[in-house]
Amino acid sequence: MKIGITCYPTYGGSGVVATELGIELAARGHQIHFITSSQPFRLTGREANIHFHEVSVSTYPLFEYPPYDLALATRMAEVADFYSLDLLHVHYAIPHSVSALLASQMIESHSLVARRRSLPFITTLHGTDITLIGLDPSYLPITRFAIERSHGVTAISSHLADRTREAFGVTSEIEVIRNFVNCDLYVRKPELVAAMRPRFASPGEHLLVHLSNFRAVKRVPDVIETFARIVRSVPARLMLIGDGPDRSLAEHLALRYKVQDRIHFLGKQDAVHELLPLADLMLMPSQMESFGLAALEAMACGVPAIATRVGGVPELIDDNVNGLLFEIGDVDAMASAAVALLTDSGRLEAMSQAARRTAQDRFCTTRIIPLYEDFYQRVLDRT
Repeated sequence: MKIGITCYPTYGGSGVVATELGIELAARGHQIHFITSSQPFRLTGREANIHFHEVSVSTYPLFEYPPYDLALATRMAEVADFYSLDLLHVHYAIPHSVSALLASQMIESHSLVARRRSLPFITTLHGTDITLIGLDPSYLPITRFAIERSHGVTAISSHLADRTREAFGVTSEIEVIRNFVNCDLYVRKPELVAAMRPRFASPGEHLLVHLSNFRAVKRVPDVIETFARIVRSVPARLMLIGDGPDRSLAEHLALRYKVQDRIHFLGKQDAVHELLPLADLMLMPSQMESFGLAALEAMACGVPAIATRVGGVPELIDDNVNGLLFEIGDVDAMASAAVALLTDSGRLEAMSQAARRTAQDRFCTTRIIPLYEDFYQRVLDRT
């Protein structure tokens, strides 16, 4: 198939999923065309079967805000027309599904390619496009309209699908296709761990990790609070992977608790698959997670997560089996559980193995990517 993919190219879950999906589909022989404002950060530009088309927005004094959604719709239609795309797959409803709807209608009404009559588009819902931004009265009607006009809709968890139906009154089909991980790439390699871990922790020290875009919903201050309690009981260090609005607050708290010399602020990283296996535990105390991609990537590396019981996380983490779940903000309980687990090597190893098995058995690319391919074909067959 020839598939156009649009996502936010920056450091965030929806962009990561969309980019990894494109990479996996390209590896299976599909022609993938990314149509975004900049090259997605996990692309190298050297992948076979992958093409990038930049969306440029003209600025005029008349416009207080450049109309990106209109420029995106135009570029989608141009690329679809020129390369005879079979369909568009947009990630994160706002504004991508609206732009795709416009592009689809443009193609149907006027195409330079005489044989083209339709351009179906699929919208994948990722979380805050529904649970936060989409509920804003300024966006709710147009978001609902674009979802209802999509030729296919998927959600990354059953929780998000249910939430969409409740919040938007959507009665059409929402296919649940959960997030995925490449289990061959995200895997603990003992030789790599032995070579790299000494950069972040000394022998006898435990190593924890947090991976996010440092937005308020990720509750990065809770990560620091939890870690500060952990190091009172066991020698440990923390890797913070990512960047965003709450980084300065995290740095301030690290100084306040005098743990700044035990925390590695690594910023945005491309090769997170090399860093995650170095850790013993992941901390993911989010306010909301529609799925929990960071936890899944860690689990594939044999790193269980201490997380909050929110959104779609319980669809990924079985409490006290492949990870631990807690209420939002309960840093004392999370810290106590982390210390108990880190000081019980047998239990930690069992949970590590269970985390890896969960990723392999339920969320590997080999299991999830064919679900997308099948969904694409069903959409094409009925349009």
